[in-house]
Amino acid sequence: MAQQLISISDAAAKHIASMLNQRGKPSAGIRVGIRTRGCSGLSYNIEYADEAQPYDEVIEEKGVCVLIDPKAIMFLVGTEMDYVEEKFKSGFVFKNPNEKGRCGCGESFNV
Repeated sequence: MAQQLISISDAAAKHIASMLNQRGKPSAGIRVGIRTRGCSGLSYNIEYADEAQPYDEVIEEKGVCVLIDPKAIMFLVGTEMDYVEEKFKSGFVFKNPNEKGRCGCGESFNV
C-alpha cells in the first residue's frame, strides 16, 4: 500500500474548519506549500485556497479539504499536520519524517 501524502490530526481539522468558517467567503480549502526561506532553507506555507489549481493534490479528511502545492509533494510524503495551542504560541505543526534538520528558531527545516 502506498504511503499517504499527509494526514490531518483532529485538532488541525477543527482549526482549519474554524478558519474557513470565519473567512467570510467561499473557499476550496487551505493550500499547503513549501517556500525557500529561513536558516535551514525551507519553510511551510499555509494560505486560503479560493479554488484548486490544476496539479494540486487534494486531501479530503475529517470534513476539511487541504490542497497540496505540487512543488511541495516530494517534501511532504508521510507528514502529519497538527495544530497545537501552548501558553505562549499556537499554530500548525508538521511532523515530517523527511526532515533532516531544523534551524534553532524553528522557522525552517532541510531535507
